[in-house]
Amino acid sequence: MATASSDLNAEGSCPPTRRLLLLGFKGSGKTSTLRTILSQERNPSDHSLTEQQHWIDILNWRLLVVDTLGCQLETEDIDEKDSENQPSVIDQCCPENQQSIIDQCSPGPHAVLIVVPISAPFTELHWQGLWPRVTALGAGIWRHTMVLFTCADQIPKDKGVEEFIVDAGAALQRLVERCGCRYHAVDNNLSDKSAQVAELLQKVEEMVQENQGWFFEMERPSILFEDEEMQREREEDRGTGMERTLAMFRSPPRELRVLLVGWRGAGKSSVGNVLLGCHVFESGQPTAVSVRRQAFVAGRRLTIVDTPGWDWFSVQRTPSNIRKEIKLGAGLLHPGPHALLLVIPVVSTLTLKKRQAIKSHLEMFGEEACLHTLVLFSCGDWLYDTSIEDHIQRNGGELLKLMKHCWNCYHVLDCTKASKDKAQVTELLQKIEEMVAENAQEPFLPVKLNQELDEEENSGKCILH
Repeated sequence: MATASSDLNAEGSCPPTRRLLLLGFKGSGKTSTLRTILSQERNPSDHSLTEQQHWIDILNWRLLVVDTLGCQLETEDIDEKDSENQPSVIDQCCPENQQSIIDQCSPGPHAVLIVVPISAPFTELHWQGLWPRVTALGAGIWRHTMVLFTCADQIPKDKGVEEFIVDAGAALQRLVERCGCRYHAVDNNLSDKSAQVAELLQKVEEMVQENQGWFFEMERPSILFEDEEMQREREEDRGTGMERTLAMFRSPPRELRVLLVGWRGAGKSSVGNVLLGCHVFESGQPTAVSVRRQAFVAGRRLTIVDTPGWDWFSVQRTPSNIRKEIKLGAGLLHPGPHALLLVIPVVSTLTLKKRQAIKSHLEMFGEEACLHTLVLFSCGDWLYDTSIEDHIQRNGGELLKLMKHCWNCYHVLDCTKASKDKAQVTELLQKIEEMVAENAQEPFLPVKLNQELDEEENSGKCILH
C-alpha cells in the first residue's frame, strides 16, 4: 500500500515545497504545459535536473515539476470486457517506467496532473490505457489527482469546461469523477499565461490542504497484482460508477463564476469580501476598474468580479468608460458568469426610474441576462426582525416588478454577521446553483473576451446598448 506523508520543511520561513507530476498520452501537451509553468518563474534561470525535472520558484511556492514519457495508445479497438488483459494497457505500468517516475519525484508528488487535450476525443480506449498507469502508483492515488485540460482555446466560445466535459462522453466523465471533480484548463498559446498558472497552483494548493498537507508516497514496482482497494475501484467503475457520474454532471458545477453589479454605493465590494471570506476588494471608495478575485468557499471554487457602479437613474448617465469597464469585467469570467448578483441596499427605496435604470443596465449583457440575475439585498442588519419577504411586499410595486423580472431569485446578506454566520453565504451559493440547474440549457451567461470587445470598438461597432 502506498502512503500519504507530510513534508518536514513545509513549515517555517522557507516557501512551501510542492511536487507536481505530469501524466498523459503522447501529444497531450504535457511538455507545452511544463513550459507554460516554467515561464512564470520569479527569477528565470536553469534549475533543470534532467529534461523531465525542473525546480522553480513561482508566487509563494517552491515547485518541482516532473514531466513523464507519454503513454503510447494502441489504435486497434479493444472490447471493454477484455481490455484489462490487453498488452497496450499493461505495458504502460511496467516496473522500469514506474521506478523512473518514483526516482524523479521522490519522495512523492503532492499533485498528479493528468493532461488531456481538448482538441482530441478522450475515448474508452484512453481510459482503459490510463487507469492501470495511474493506479500502479499506489492505492489512494486518486485523492491526489487533477485533470489538466490543454488546448483551452478549442472550447467553443459559448461553452465552458463544464459543458465540454458533459458533451465529451462517459469516458472523460469517469476520469473527472475519479479525480474528485478537480480540473483546470490552460491555453499554452496565450501570450500572458500568469493568470491561468496562478489559478492552477491555487487549485493544487486547495487539494493539498484537503489532504491535510500530505504528499503521496508512491509504491515501489512489483509484480502487477491488484490489491483489494484497486479491485474495488475497478468494480465500482464498471458498475454504479457511471450512474454516479451522470448524476454528478446533472448537478451544478464545483466552480462558480459571479459578477457583482449595481449602482454606486450599493456595497458590492463589501459583499464580495463577505462571500470570499477575506478582504480582497477595496470597500468604502468608488470602484474604478473591474477586479477579479477567487477563493475556495463551502466546497466550491468561487470566482468573483467586482465592477464599477452605474448611475442610479439612467444608463445614458453612466459614463461610457464605466459601461465599458463593466462589460470588461464580465470578460474576466469567460466564457461567462453563472450569476449576475444585483446588489441593492435593503434601506433603499426602489422608484420607477431606478428600476428602469437597472433593467437598461442589465440589458448590456443581452436579453437573457434576467435569467441569470439574482437580487442580493445588502445591509441586511437594517431589517431587524422583518423578513425579506415582508420587506419586498411593503416596498410595493416597483420592487415586486423587479423580482418578477429576475424570476423571484433573491437573497439577503448581513455583512455585520460575516464572521459568525457562514450559513448565509452557503445558502446564497446554493441558490446560485439552483439557478444554474434551472438554466440547464444555458448554465452561464455567455460573454465576449476583452480582446473581442476591443476589436468591435476599433471597428466602429456598438459594444453596449
